[in-house]
Amino acid sequence: MLSPAIIQEFEQLCGKENVQHSSASKLAYSYDATANFQSLPDLIVSPRNTEEVSGIVKLCQKHEIPIVPRGSGTNLAAGTTPTMGGVVLLFRHMNQILELDEENLTVTVQPGVITDEMNAFVEEEGLFYPPDPSSGKISTLGGNISENSGGLRGLKYGVTKDYVLALEVVLPSGEVIRTGGKLAKDVAGYDLTSLMVGSEGTLGIVTEAILKLVPKPTHNETLLAVFDSLEKAAETVSAIIAAKIIPATLEFMDQGTIQVVEGYKQIGLPLDAEAILLIEQDGPEEVVGSDMATVLTICEQYGAREISKAKNEQEAEDLRRARKDALSCLAQLTPTTMLEDATVPRSEIAPMVREIIRIAEKYDVRIHTFGHAGDGNLHPTAVTDARDEDEMKRVEEAFAEIFETAVNMGGTITGEHGVGEMKSSYLEWKVGPGGLAVMRGIKQAIDPNNIMNPGKMFAKSTRKRVVVHNG
Repeated sequence: MLSPAIIQEFEQLCGKENVQHSSASKLAYSYDATANFQSLPDLIVSPRNTEEVSGIVKLCQKHEIPIVPRGSGTNLAAGTTPTMGGVVLLFRHMNQILELDEENLTVTVQPGVITDEMNAFVEEEGLFYPPDPSSGKISTLGGNISENSGGLRGLKYGVTKDYVLALEVVLPSGEVIRTGGKLAKDVAGYDLTSLMVGSEGTLGIVTEAILKLVPKPTHNETLLAVFDSLEKAAETVSAIIAAKIIPATLEFMDQGTIQVVEGYKQIGLPLDAEAILLIEQDGPEEVVGSDMATVLTICEQYGAREISKAKNEQEAEDLRRARKDALSCLAQLTPTTMLEDATVPRSEIAPMVREIIRIAEKYDVRIHTFGHAGDGNLHPTAVTDARDEDEMKRVEEAFAEIFETAVNMGGTITGEHGVGEMKSSYLEWKVGPGGLAVMRGIKQAIDPNNIMNPGKMFAKSTRKRVVVHNG
């Protein structure tokens, strides 16, 4: 509990109307989109500018108060839960698009700007911001930067880090620094911009960002390919890439996910299919036409029983939304939904999905899988009930084995959701003791008092491996 005197310091800095500490407010910001993780904050503060953010950080440093920067709370790794209490920082006032620079193809934004709203703004000028997390309708750019968010277009266009050119960051000392610039090239010293992107709010607070834009594609086409064999669907993904075609979107849903999504969306997805691929290409019309003709041929060669092309943009958007809404559809099945993002090389997609099915059966839990087939980023999703302690323990054990399986296949514990609190005990499995020590050293150097989003990324102890493997 913070004393009235300390609360008053925050009120004097930011205005009493921007400081919340009622029981209802604390409860509202005690969790994010991650199931089964909740911790009450002591205070919720909404700064109006960078100067106030700096002042808040200095007060937190002075009183040794943890501080947790928060976007819209769509995080799926308990990355914005106030694990050790303290101050939750909201950016509802810092939500402006500051500049669109068409000569340099950049947009300058504050952290509270909604992702899809910014993209709609630049698209009106014939420009395009490719990163498209499924939560784009509500997620903020500050949150995307903190987590290095991906999305459906990651295969062709990359992820958030590939579009962040410069940042304004408030460090744990309260000092404000600027990194990068409107530059195509910049190798002056350590790449501090890249260090901050994906740091999950553990190294500093982003208060402004300059993002790279690209010309908006002039044409796109969308295909849905239906398969009776999971292996054939996965082989098709590899064959498309081997043909030197990089689709804008190459998405996958397994049978369980298809059935649930169709039950709620009712857009004609085949309930008996073992897998479907959603394939989209964009660019000049001639190139798109040629690429999609080749893709169609490959799908036929690898046994797709049905291939349909979206006749118009509405049909294409229905298919995109079906994939993006997979989580929300699954969430209607049971009280608790746990979405993960184990990622493997494309060549391991079919074996990994088969392993997920085996692991779910082993632990007697329900897991459906969908994801970004083109970049190997799978989303095994458990539908469960947090009130059933025994089942939740089995779900946790199942995901631990899924993470280990992914790492053993040359993959990772997270492709786009981040580590947060949820996967902190697994991080060493991926990066090794040496890599973890380097990361801890960076954290200690920048945030020696550990006030920036403590309890995230670095667990007190590493979880024991589920399966012992030789070599």
